[in-house]
Parts: sequence; C-alpha cells; structure tokens
Amino acid sequence: MSQAPVRSIVIAGGGTAGWMAAMLLSRRLAPLGIAITLVESTTIGTIGVGEATTPAIRDFFAEAGLDEAAVMRASNATAKLGILFDGWGSGDSRFFHPFGLYGTPSNGVDFHHYWAKLRAGGDATPLDRYSLGSQLALNGRMMTPPRPAPDYAFFDWAVHFDAALFARHLREVAEARGVVRIDARIQQVERCAETGRILALQTDAGGRVAGNLFIDCTGFCALLAGETLGEPYEDWRALLPVDRAVAIPCAYRDPAAAIDPYTRVAARPAGWQWRIPLRHRIGNGYVYASGHVSDDEAAATLRSTLEGEALAEPNVLRFTTGRRRRAWVSNCVALGLAAGFLEPLESTSITLIYSGLQRLLSLFPDDGMDPALADEYNRITQLEYERVRDFLVLHYWANGRDEPFWAERRETRLPDALAHKIRLFEARGRMVRMEWETFADPSWLAIFVGLGIVPKRWDPLADGFTAPQVESAFGRMTRDVAKLAASAPTHRAWLAAMLGEAAA
Repeated sequence: MSQAPVRSIVIAGGGTAGWMAAMLLSRRLAPLGIAITLVESTTIGTIGVGEATTPAIRDFFAEAGLDEAAVMRASNATAKLGILFDGWGSGDSRFFHPFGLYGTPSNGVDFHHYWAKLRAGGDATPLDRYSLGSQLALNGRMMTPPRPAPDYAFFDWAVHFDAALFARHLREVAEARGVVRIDARIQQVERCAETGRILALQTDAGGRVAGNLFIDCTGFCALLAGETLGEPYEDWRALLPVDRAVAIPCAYRDPAAAIDPYTRVAARPAGWQWRIPLRHRIGNGYVYASGHVSDDEAAATLRSTLEGEALAEPNVLRFTTGRRRRAWVSNCVALGLAAGFLEPLESTSITLIYSGLQRLLSLFPDDGMDPALADEYNRITQLEYERVRDFLVLHYWANGRDEPFWAERRETRLPDALAHKIRLFEARGRMVRMEWETFADPSWLAIFVGLGIVPKRWDPLADGFTAPQVESAFGRMTRDVAKLAASAPTHRAWLAAMLGEAAA
C-alpha cells in the first residue's frame, strides 16, 4: 500500500456540490500544495431551482473563507429564520420550525416540560411565542442575533439563494485561488486493471485528467461511484414515497413587497409545495408522489398558486429517495446527488454536502487509500442520512390530513430508532439524542408539537415550581420576546443594511 501523499484531486461535475468541494478543499488543503481540477460541461444543465439551506451554510462560508455579504449579493440571497408548515395537521393548522431555542430551562429541566405542565392546566399559549426566531419570522422582521442572549432570545439563521448564481460565485472565487476548471464532457473513466481504482477521466476535448483522489459530483447518474465502480443505491421510497417535483419560478407582483424571512411548505393532496423568496423572484415547487397525481395535474396545481408572472416553463424532476450504499469507494468519494437524495422538505441537501466534505477532511487519506478511513466515512454517512430520513418521515407519519396519500403515510412502519424517539417523547417529554443527528432537540420539539404529539407527562422535577410561578416566568418571556421582535427592522431593510445597499 502506497504511503505517498495525495498530490491531485479531480472533481467530476460542477453545480453546487462540485464548487462547494472545490472551494473548501482548496482552502483547507492549501498548505499541502494539492492540485485541484474540476471537470464540468456547460452543455449539461444542473438542477438549480433555488435553494433553501440550514445555518450550516454560514459555517461553510466561514470555513471556506467566503465573505458572507458578497455571497448574498452575488446570489440574490435572503435570510431564512426557519420553515412555516401550512396545512400539515388537521384543518387550517400552521406551525413554525425555527433555527433556535424555545424558552429557558430551569433547575436542569428543559423548558418544554414546564410548557407541557401549563398546557395540561389549560394554558393554550403556542410554543412559538417563546421563540424570538419564530416571532421575527412570522412578523416579517430580521435582526442580527443578540450575543450573549437568554435562551429564549437565542436564534440562528440560514439563507435562501439562487443555486445557479451561488455556484457561479463559488467558481469565480475558486478559480482565483488556483482551482483549474476544464469545460468538457467525460467520455470514459480509466481504471487500473489490477486494483480497480480510478486513474483518469477522458474527455471529449481530447484531454486526460489524472488524479489520486476523485470526487463524484455528477448528480443522479453518479458517473464514477455508480456507473463506473458499480456501487448500488439503497431505495427508501417505502418510507419517503414522493418521487417527483415540478418547479416554476415567478416574479413578485409588487417589486417592493415584503420579503418573508422563511421558507413556506404547504401540504397538497399528493405531497407539498415550497415557496422560497429570493430578492429578485420567488421559487415555487410541488414535490409529489407520481402514483397519486400526474405531472400535468401537479404543474397545474402549482401554476394556480403563483403570486406573479411565471418566469419559466414547468421543470419536472424525477428522483428516488435513498442513498449510495457506500459514498466512499476505492479512491472515489460521492457528494451531493451522487451520494444520495433526501427530499428538500427540511433543506438538508447542502448541509449533507458540507458535512461530507468535513468528514473527508477529517479522514483525509494518502495515496494508499487505507480502507479503514473509507469504512469510517461510510459508517458515519449512513447514520447521518438515516437520521435525516427519520426526521422527514416524522413529518409525514404524524400528519392530520384526509387525502389517500396522507392516510397511507400514517400507516408507514416506522424505523425502530424513530419509533423509540416518539415513544419516549410521548411518555414523558424525553428527548433522545442519537449519534450523528443533524437536527437538535428544539427542531424535534417543533415538529412533535406542531403535529400534535405532546407529552402525557413531564419531568417530575418541573413540579418543583408551582403553576403560578411558571406562569409568571412565562409571561415575562413572551413579553420580552414580543418586545425584541417589534424592535427589529423589516427583513427588506435588514438586507439593505447588511449588504450595504440603499433601502428600497
């Protein structure tokens, strides 16, 4: 086994995954002098219908050495404080999933136990009243998170951006840092007859692009990991059966209208619809199960809800929820859609790209590609994907709708880990934190309570305070949250100040 260092990395495919890989690897590996080459073809389109993210994207900006304001200007980005779920419960129910905490714990007891205690006594105050992030979002306001801050005022934020513009900006910065881009189609993948590892990519431009380590960012086709190395794909449609999406961007009816600082996901008869507000347009899409609605019907439903002029024809995407059984095979690591696909309900695609890159850097090999490193990479990747999958399954399983699609979702046989989480939360509000969870306890709390799953009992230590004592403390919290939210500027005004532009 060679112990020579990796001297060259070849990234197959561009788009968001490819250029995120180029940016972070070029930044972190700069002291090693590793050559990084990205091969993409301008004749092959990428899936870029607008992106919603989690706060991890801003960690990526910092680690990759990107200027946050510059990225946001270049990609027509807006702030995202969380997700508004519309119609997932019974009737006209709505609830908000914020990037932040609820309330304040006391005496080692989490806030939601006290909330459950008051709720059982008849207090109907919604959970989101105790979250500054939620109140900012629902009132169309935005502020830089106060630090330090009491727990009820702790929140984080992510961004919405145009995926194509984001990738273009990353490309410009990466090329300025020395990443070499080759505009060509990959025609053949050259492999070692003895070891099976990838040696080089042959392109239609006549060039041979050799490397030690290859990153597969070729999307659903997974040209390297799937087609060339034959790594199978694990199908999760039994748990997450939506398999299509139709997207149509539209203009704002009023260019000066308020910009919501959140993603909205509205339940539809055969799936759900996203609304992602950017600075220059609104991204819209209907994610659905093709066994319950046709492509034409889905497109018609989406068209009927557009708020302004359609800016493109419907773009139908077909996918299979699941993951590549091994993301790291031989000397190839799959990222993005080549590694797996989990529907964008909780905006996790970019988070999974970033965590995959962080994992690769923490296990970075030499040219020998010790299998122990790949085994650990794949073990963690499997857990991470399964944890996100289970979080998404919860949204469907706990729905309160009447249509056949949704009734079927309530009959889903839950993965054991998810069933365990639900049982313990229902029994006594106990949160179970598992290895490689992407979503922390407040996120699970938002979905549990939003969909009507509440504890039958609470932590007995919460009874160390009387109901009037808890009511008094909770009253102060809601007043303080409301006051902070009311003092914040509108989202549009905050964007103008943050980006150094004149307010519209």
